[in-house]
Amino acid sequence: MKQEKLNVKDLITIGIMTVLYLVAAFASGMSGMILPVFTVFLPAVSGVLGALAFMLLVTKVGKFGAVTLMGTSMGILFTLMGQHWICIPFGLVFGFLADVIIKSGEYKQFKKVLTGYCIFNNWIVGSMLPMWFMREEYFAKFEKAMPEYIDIIRSLTANYMLPVIVVLGIAGALVGGFFAKKLLNKHFKRAGII
Repeated sequence: MKQEKLNVKDLITIGIMTVLYLVAAFASGMSGMILPVFTVFLPAVSGVLGALAFMLLVTKVGKFGAVTLMGTSMGILFTLMGQHWICIPFGLVFGFLADVIIKSGEYKQFKKVLTGYCIFNNWIVGSMLPMWFMREEYFAKFEKAMPEYIDIIRSLTANYMLPVIVVLGIAGALVGGFFAKKLLNKHFKRAGII
C-alpha cells in the first residue's frame, strides 16, 4: 500500500515540478509582452505548456496535497514577481479543488486527472483579474511606460472576455493534458493511470 502522507522525496518532486510549471507559465506570460493579443490566451498557452510538469507531478507523487502545494506555490511565486496577491488564494483554492477531483479517482483515472488539471489551470486567471476588477489602478501602473501596449490590452479585456478566458484556460488544459499523456505514456502505465 502506498504511503498517504507527503514525504521529503515528494516535496522535492513537487518543488522541481513547480519550477518547471513556473517556467511554462512565465513563458506564456512573456508571449503577451511580445504580442499583446497573447495576453488573452495566457491561460490557454499556460495550460498547454504547463501540462507536462503537472502530469509528471501527479504520476510521480500521486498523493493528496501535491497539487494544492503546487497551486499555492505558484500563487506565492507570482505574487513575489509582482502580480496581485489574489494569485495566492486562487492557487490554493484551484489547487485544492484539483486535488479533490484527482483523489476521487485514486490518482489512477486519466479523466479525473485531466478534469483536475482543467480546474487547476484556472488559478492563473487570478493573476489577470485586476484587469477587470481594478481596471484603472491596474492599467495606470503601466500606462506611462507603454501607452500603446496598454491601449491594446484594454481593448482585448472587455467585460465579456473574462468568461472567454476561463473557457480558453480549460481548452488549453485539455489540449496540454492529452499531449502530455501521449508524451508520458510510459509513466502513465507505470503509475497505473488509465
